[in-house]
Amino acid sequence: MNQNILTIKVGTSIQSSLALAQQMLERLELGEEPAPYFGVGFKNVSQMLGVFTPKRWDLLAALREHGAMSIAELARTLQRDYKNVHNDVERLMEWLAIERDEQGKVFTPYSEIVVDVHLPQQKAA
Repeated sequence: MNQNILTIKVGTSIQSSLALAQQMLERLELGEEPAPYFGVGFKNVSQMLGVFTPKRWDLLAALREHGAMSIAELARTLQRDYKNVHNDVERLMEWLAIERDEQGKVFTPYSEIVVDVHLPQQKAA
């Protein structure tokens, strides 16, 4: 069973991403193997919710529960229109949440998706 985790970061700075990359490089220089990290970032919650809509979360859950399947099978499972499911799959593939296997079936390679939301900094009074 694949135990990869997709981390969705919302509202984090480029500095935090660079710090994570620096930590991974330091581990590699010490001869250690860093834990795999798969992440995508969004400027704000609205942007994230534009990609990860409720119907797309349902789609990811169905793939996780049933495993790899064709888009037509997925549409039947979700009882949704093929064209809409196809568009959702394409969009989620752009954001690394879905992949295709050798037979062209779609699946989610993650056992978990973690959403990490950082609120904007409070302005000084």
